[in-house]
Amino acid sequence: MNTPDKALKIAVIGSGPSGFYAAEALLRAGLPLQVDMLERLPTPFGLVRSGVAPDHPKLKEVIKVYDRIARSPGFRFLGNVALGRDVTVAELRAHYHAIILACGAQSDRCMGIPGEDLPGSHTATEFVGWFNGHPDYRDHAFDLGREVAVIVGQGNVAADVCRILAKPVDELRTTDISEHALDALAQSRIREIHIIGRRGPAQARFTPRELRELGEIHQCATLADNRDLRLGERCETELNDLQNGNAAKNCALFREFTANQAGNRRRQIRFHFYLSPSEVLGDSRVEGLRVARNRLEGPAFAQVASATGETTTLNCDLLFRSIGYRGVPIPGLPFDDHRGIVPNAVGRVTDGDHTVPGVYVTGWLKRGPSGVIGTNRADSVETVTHVLADLTQADAVEKPGGDALEALFPARGTRNLSYEEWLQIDEAEIERGRPHGKPREKFTRVRDMLALTGHG
Repeated sequence: MNTPDKALKIAVIGSGPSGFYAAEALLRAGLPLQVDMLERLPTPFGLVRSGVAPDHPKLKEVIKVYDRIARSPGFRFLGNVALGRDVTVAELRAHYHAIILACGAQSDRCMGIPGEDLPGSHTATEFVGWFNGHPDYRDHAFDLGREVAVIVGQGNVAADVCRILAKPVDELRTTDISEHALDALAQSRIREIHIIGRRGPAQARFTPRELRELGEIHQCATLADNRDLRLGERCETELNDLQNGNAAKNCALFREFTANQAGNRRRQIRFHFYLSPSEVLGDSRVEGLRVARNRLEGPAFAQVASATGETTTLNCDLLFRSIGYRGVPIPGLPFDDHRGIVPNAVGRVTDGDHTVPGVYVTGWLKRGPSGVIGTNRADSVETVTHVLADLTQADAVEKPGGDALEALFPARGTRNLSYEEWLQIDEAEIERGRPHGKPREKFTRVRDMLALTGHG
């Protein structure tokens, strides 16, 4: 296989962090190979583009790394090509020596309670995608003319949702937030934001930096109840563990919040602990959330929320759930519905006791939705190590790769975009943002991106 005319053909499905880190590891392997990255949108970079909050621009600087990878010899970007819509797993296996699934966790976990689907109840993914200009969520509507919002979940995505709702809109005008979201937020009447978690402050999953930011929002009081900070022995054990530093810092911040007063601040954020949603209340739309009070049971680091039998109601007009993500099944491949991942052994896709030849997985679809952007590098390197070990041991035949795959698209009405065409979109977005003092104004509709690149 190690001759230029018999290069390994490898397809990476998904252009987020795990996909680009997999491509980087492959291209650094020192083997003659062609890496084709398939992305269902015309734009690359996954959640770095559409999931990182607009007021956190430094987190998006990793795009510079991905851009260098995309410009490498042996790399090809096939944008606007969706697995299942434009090409099947079977076709990819026929065209490539290996395929690496890096599609992420594209769905939210459900609370599984009555009333969850009432108007006014949303997922965090919908809201984040909406203000970030993701085409899937461009036309979603959020009734910000209401006054009280509840966010279920206590992780960084919940913090992002809360911060965008609470922050003065003028502080967002010079970010890459989408203009339609900026216009809606400018008219927002949200005054109270409640953030609830089923366990205690010691188990909240915020990073201290994100939590601290919620306490620094102009004209916003960030509040917590001192009674919730009376921690038991098992929680104190968790806080004293040096490897659990975030929890100790978070609890210190929550204690600071207990000393705050609402005063005459324009908005307020209030943290609630030991509460589990049991029913979304309302006839034609959200009017409140019934919650069950919990206590913690079990040993330190394995404490679980157990219902006490006591319930209470939070009146609210708007509800967001941010309780985790899960992958979605891919036609033609096994799926672990309980964990929301493609079953695998260190990246090799498995079906029962058997390995699926030539099919691999990385990122959230491999391990579940955990870690930060950088976590995906080691995860992808692990998968690629096994890809290369399997291929170099195999007596593989030549495969046609992306050239033959692209030849299938015209008859299917598929208009795939190259990386050079993405750069046209990128340049146009930057130009669109310049008059407004923004780093870019994103295109939010696929048809506009295609028209810009001559595919209209």
